[in-house]
Parts: sequence; structure tokens; C-alpha cells
Amino acid sequence: MSTTSTAGRTGEMPAQRHAPTRYDATSRLLHWVTVALILAAAGLGLWIAYGRPEEEAFKLRLYTLHESIGVTIWLVTLVRLAWRLGHPPPPLPADMPNLLKAVARFNHAAFYLWLLTMPVVGFLATNAWGFPLTWFWLVPLPDPVGKDVPLAETLTLIHRIMAWSLVAMIVLHVSGALWHHFVRRDGTLRKML
Repeated sequence: MSTTSTAGRTGEMPAQRHAPTRYDATSRLLHWVTVALILAAAGLGLWIAYGRPEEEAFKLRLYTLHESIGVTIWLVTLVRLAWRLGHPPPPLPADMPNLLKAVARFNHAAFYLWLLTMPVVGFLATNAWGFPLTWFWLVPLPDPVGKDVPLAETLTLIHRIMAWSLVAMIVLHVSGALWHHFVRRDGTLRKML
């Protein structure tokens, strides 16, 4: 039987039959590493912003750890994007409404954009406050901005706004995954497990 006649009978395009049904192991690993890094960076960021550690040396260690994790998120995101070029994700469910598909794609694109820009904004804010960063106390990073308090205040505000908008994107993403799993029961969540 020819490919065309089989595709015509089942309603599937030949390319759809060969699309992955699950993310590959490397994509899943990079996803969950990113999740762990975001949770660690968020926890440290909240601790610094709202716990306000009094001991200056301890607070600086927390900042270095938070910023180092941010740089790591940036690097992992670059690896994820490079990997994704050769390993496309599985398709969204065929019966999913087009509007929801568009929202899912927009949310994923926004994630990648935020995971690439937010660490840069935070890093530049640190530089503008006059603190050079040594990645995990091992690798000194350049100081491209130099001390500039008004710029530091602006960049810090942008970084905080981005952080809270990332929280909103995560809530939307997790809600969507749970909706797919418990309401639609379409196996979407299992693709990343």
C-alpha cells in the first residue's frame, strides 16, 4: 500500500506519523534542570528581597549564588535552544483548539525570551550597583557597565517585573499541563515525564 493511500485513509500526513510522541531524554533532562535552577534562583531572590539578611558577607554570598544560577539558566537555555533545532518537540494534540495552540506556543516562546533576557538584565543590574560577578566564585565575568546607581535602580526594577511575569507564565504553563492531564486526558504531560 502506498504512503499516500495510507495517509489518505487515516487522515494523517506522512510527516505526522513520524513525529515524536514524547520529548527525547535530553530535552526532558534540560527541561527539569531548568525547572530546578529557576526554583533555586527564585527562592534565593525572594530570600534576598524579602528576608533581607543582615550580615553583609552572607548577603553577598546569596547574591553571588543567585546570580551564578542566573548565568547557568542562561547557558542551559542556549543549550536547550540549540538542541531543539535538531530535536523538534512532539506536536500538540490535533484536536486542541487553535487559540489554545497559539497560547501554548506564545507561552513557550515567552519562556525562552525571558530565560535569555532576565539573567542578562540581572547581571547588568549587579554590575551597575558596582558588584562584579565571579560565577560560582570560580570564573570572573566581565563588568560591562560600571557603577551607575540610576541605571542599577532601573535594571533592578525591570528584573523584578520580569521575575513576577515569569511566575505568571509558570502558573499558566503548569495549569495548562494539569488541564491536559486531568481534564483532556490527552497525554501531553506524560511527554515531558
